This record gives sequence, C-alpha cells and structure tokens, in this order.
Amino acid sequence: MDYRRVRQPGGCFFFTVVTEQRRPLLVAHIDRLRDAFRQVQRRYPLRIDAIVVLPDHLHTIWRLPEGDEDYSLRWALIKRRFSAGMPSFSVAPSKGIKREKGIWQRRFWEHCIRNDRDWRGHVDYIHFNPVKHGYVKEVREWPYSSFHRSVARGWYPEGWGVREPEEIASMDLE
Repeated sequence: MDYRRVRQPGGCFFFTVVTEQRRPLLVAHIDRLRDAFRQVQRRYPLRIDAIVVLPDHLHTIWRLPEGDEDYSLRWALIKRRFSAGMPSFSVAPSKGIKREKGIWQRRFWEHCIRNDRDWRGHVDYIHFNPVKHGYVKEVREWPYSSFHRSVARGWYPEGWGVREPEEIASMDLE
C-alpha cells in the first residue's frame, strides 16, 4: 500500500489513535498510557498542546522539535510500551507474525496544522470530544483531558464546552 504521511520537521500535528475493534482499554489503563508517553518523551521530545483520552481512542496535538519529523516512531514506541505486559487478543495471522497483540489499530490519523485558526479548531475539537461521545454533559467533567490545564493557562473560561462550538460542528475526525 502506498501510504503517504505529511513530513514537516518541527511541525505541529493533530492525531487520532484508536484501539483495535474499539476496545475500551485506554481509560481503564490510563496510568500505563501516561507512563508510555512519559518514557517516549524522555528519549524523543515532543510538546503536547492538547490531548483527550477516551476509552477506545485518543486525540492529541503535538509539536515536534526543530528539525525532527519522526512522529511515526514516537507513536510506534508509545503503542509498544502501552501494550507491553498486556494480554493479547485474538489477532489475524498477519498481525501475529509481526508480534502485534490486537490492542491498537495499525495506523493513525494525522493532520498537519496549517495556521492558528486550524490549531484552535482542533484544540476545541479535542476538548469537546467527551461531550460529543456522551461520556459527560460538560467538558470540565472529563478527567482525561488537557482542558483543565488549558483553563489554568487562560485559554478557556471554566464553563466552556456545554454546547458544541459552531466551528467544530462540521469536523469529523474520528
């Protein structure tokens, strides 16, 4: 398959990463996921502008260091570290050959952030996602999100996200 990724050294990217068959593993193992991120960030730095973790997928915006474009390596390592020590699920022979455990979908969605408006729309999309999926009624109720950090930074008022912002209503990034 000829699959092309956007490469931009020092770029800013939005990602969606999903568990295999949408298994609800991420929130149930949130400490394992946080540890995987921390371990990878120590060796391969990245700045997380925004993140939300839902049971079966996550969305995040990363900024890579100047001159670095290798987000694929970071995702491979995060997925591997999260999966290490977890039981395997039934997998197709092609996945078994590659020692995959059936925890993650193989690929991920990436979008290169083009400008401030694009960045803001994706940050809002990330933070509103738990409401969109019906996990909570208000954004501030979801604990696995950078929304609370963003409020502390002055990016949002505390009560933001009770209703879906118009600019993200048409975004479908699942």
